[in-house]
Amino acid sequence: MPSVLDLAPVVPVVVIEDAADAVPLARALVAGGLPAIEVTLRTPAALDAIRAITCEVPDAIVGAGTVIAPEGVNAAVAAGARFLVSPGWTYRLLDAMQQSGVPFLPGVSTTSEVVALLERGLSELKFFPAQAAGGTAYLKSLAGPLPQARFCPTGGISLTSAPSYLALPNVGCVGGTWMLPTDALASRDWARVETLAREAAALS
Repeated sequence: MPSVLDLAPVVPVVVIEDAADAVPLARALVAGGLPAIEVTLRTPAALDAIRAITCEVPDAIVGAGTVIAPEGVNAAVAAGARFLVSPGWTYRLLDAMQQSGVPFLPGVSTTSEVVALLERGLSELKFFPAQAAGGTAYLKSLAGPLPQARFCPTGGISLTSAPSYLALPNVGCVGGTWMLPTDALASRDWARVETLAREAAALS
């Protein structure tokens, strides 16, 4: 599998409350041009959602987000997750993700964290919470001394702000939720999700 950062310009960050919504939601995102889907481990339905997408939406590349413990790593990979994303990291969590056999993006928000991960041979990272942690200005400042680090900024990014992130040389993709508005999910308006996904995919 190519780098997670190179799968698509935008990775939808999905919170699924009802596993029955997983397949139609994933199909809408894939049809809109966003095949890499991060299903967050924030709900009891998350693992079942990952299993369902893995089994029924072959064109989707489904990963697990909000991975914060080794137990979550193991459960997500067992469910079929093809990549892992964490909002932050500990050495114990890093060990588990490295042993999982799937690509992963550990979350960082400071220069020291980036340096620590580069020291461990990890250069593909999640920058979170992107807007609150300094946004594009912060990432620009990292590109000079740490050009080997590449990021997926996530947190507070919109259709309007995403292009400024994607224009940075050290950004491979962005994570976002703007193509998943609450009212569309509540009404299961998958056509609208597909339309918004298509707009996001066009940012490349």
